Amino acid sequence: MSPWAARRLTVLVRELGRILGSCTVSTQPLISMTGVTKQYGGAAGPSVALRDVSLEITRGEFVAIIGKSGSGKTTLINLLTGIDSPSAGIIRVGSTDVHALGHEDLSSWRGRSVGIVFQFFQLLPTLTVAENMMLPMDFCRTYPARERRARALGLLAQMGIADEADKLPTALSGGQQQRAAIARALANDPPLIVADEPTGNLDSRTAEEVMEFFAHLVNSGKTVVMVTHERDLERYCARSIALSDGALGRPDATQSRSRAKA
Repeated sequence: MSPWAARRLTVLVRELGRILGSCTVSTQPLISMTGVTKQYGGAAGPSVALRDVSLEITRGEFVAIIGKSGSGKTTLINLLTGIDSPSAGIIRVGSTDVHALGHEDLSSWRGRSVGIVFQFFQLLPTLTVAENMMLPMDFCRTYPARERRARALGLLAQMGIADEADKLPTALSGGQQQRAAIARALANDPPLIVADEPTGNLDSRTAEEVMEFFAHLVNSGKTVVMVTHERDLERYCARSIALSDGALGRPDATQSRSRAKA
């Protein structure tokens, strides 16, 4: 090797080292819950739905929150998304202290940062499927008005229901409505998808298709947190977190989807 080539190689190696050194992966969690408690008042006295819950979820994880009915799963999701407020504790998503936000800022943050998939779809019955998809974009103004219908149709096409775009939700099957609900959750391209019992009203085949799509979202960089009581769905998740009587149980390390199919 000539002296010139040797010097050039040295420069390239140094430059490569500089580039790689600047591409460090963040170890900060996307979700951090610290000492979170939720207590409800009642005629019979206070009822504790969540008790001193602390957990972290990193970016790009597919996490299942597992527990029986009444274990606190839906309460946890409602607190995480800002639908409800904790009695104590701190919830951070990214750099945002969720419950330090005022009502208007909280609604705006939720619309841009979190896509919520409800068990019972929650599609507005007087709007077409496409109009339901466009509603989050209209609220947050994340896309120019002239682009919103095209984006809605593109998301519906990803879910295999583009032909249903101009129908009312009641004209769709349960599986199609759930696909539409997932598409709506993606409308503003949020980094976090939260799903509350997303397969609870679906047949086994449609449930599997929904889970495969969630896994695809994770592979494309999204973070998915799913509440379920169905243990057999854990095989799609990288990790599961058990809830019992409002408290965390021992986390179950489950196989990743790629290893489960290896």
